[in-house]
Amino acid sequence: MAADPTEHPPKPSLLSSGDDSTASPAPREQIASAPGEKPRVSQDRLPALTGLRAFAACNIVFFHFSNPKWFGPFAPIVDNGYTAVSFFLLLSGFILSYNYSGRAQRGELHIWRFWVARLSRLYPVYAFALILSLGMLHSEWPARSHPEFFEGLALTPLLLQGWVPSLATFWNTPAWTMSTEAFFYLVFPFAVRWKRPQSMGGTLLLLMLLWFAGMSLPALYLHFHPDGVLHAGRYTDGYWIRALKFSPPPHLPSFLFGMVLADLDGRMGRKGWRRFVLGLCGVGGVYAVLRFGTAIPYPLLHDGLLMPLFACGILGLAGHNPLSRIFGFAPFVALGQASYCLYILHFNLWTLIHDSGLLEKTGLIRFDPWLSYCLLAAGAGTALLLIERPMQRFIRKRMA
Repeated sequence: MAADPTEHPPKPSLLSSGDDSTASPAPREQIASAPGEKPRVSQDRLPALTGLRAFAACNIVFFHFSNPKWFGPFAPIVDNGYTAVSFFLLLSGFILSYNYSGRAQRGELHIWRFWVARLSRLYPVYAFALILSLGMLHSEWPARSHPEFFEGLALTPLLLQGWVPSLATFWNTPAWTMSTEAFFYLVFPFAVRWKRPQSMGGTLLLLMLLWFAGMSLPALYLHFHPDGVLHAGRYTDGYWIRALKFSPPPHLPSFLFGMVLADLDGRMGRKGWRRFVLGLCGVGGVYAVLRFGTAIPYPLLHDGLLMPLFACGILGLAGHNPLSRIFGFAPFVALGQASYCLYILHFNLWTLIHDSGLLEKTGLIRFDPWLSYCLLAAGAGTALLLIERPMQRFIRKRMA
């Protein structure tokens, strides 16, 4: 999942500030550094992007556990909720580059500290989700050969399951994205040092090339049909479609696209009508594409196709305009801060709630699924406050 866009780059003494506040400090505010170091410059916080994460995470929950028709005109968004994962992966590149690019260019990005900072946020809740999901191993055991089961059992805690397409959804279905994020974290400190175009035209050209790269593997899949399926869809379960969906390398262009998008963002002012128009085009464009999603080849829609529209939405919400104020509404931001917990916990926590029979025994089943959605949100907020943030602080202090 994407890094929190309200975070600042890490302080040298604590690896990262971990600041989740949604207040907007003055641009380019100097931050005190360790003795002998030059003062660092803070970045504007982007609360609207955190609010957008709340909507994206909820959409994934609805995609897995709802009838899209319940949502009326928003049914196409819910019915194609898997595209929200592609958005998160692109946003991850944007936020990491937004927060760390300047330090990397000045030679102040410490690779080990960066890795610890990112994994200290990612892994504690990831591990908790696996512990919470131990019961799922009972259903994995009869569904797989014994060697495959033990391979999944070994790879999943190590964030490596995504590299084996048949095991990508082992134990905790949404956790394959954490395998991809871990790969991005490994690559980022080196990729962020690459010399990128300094002109607006060069940046736009690089974004276009990365967009084409993101669509190249889906296009090849559509041309060659390696799984022997003429019209692959979301329920196609061949080896190659799983590799395309769940393996880290096919998603790398989206992540790099997000990184370069941060360069473009830095060349635009926060205020003005351009960002507002871009935001409207991005949000409206995504809706329009998903409205006709059934007519678009699934492999293209799954990842690469929407990258430019996601980019427009991000640039719009990173500005100061009416659209960003809507998404920057404090309750949206609060839920957005817990979006990683919601995402990684929702699938198996939903299963636990409904397999327990508790809702039926208490008569609360009549309020479902809305009650379950509230329970998932409450569980995510609890995990944020009791696991993610305390463990993040503990690990960073120990490793400082």
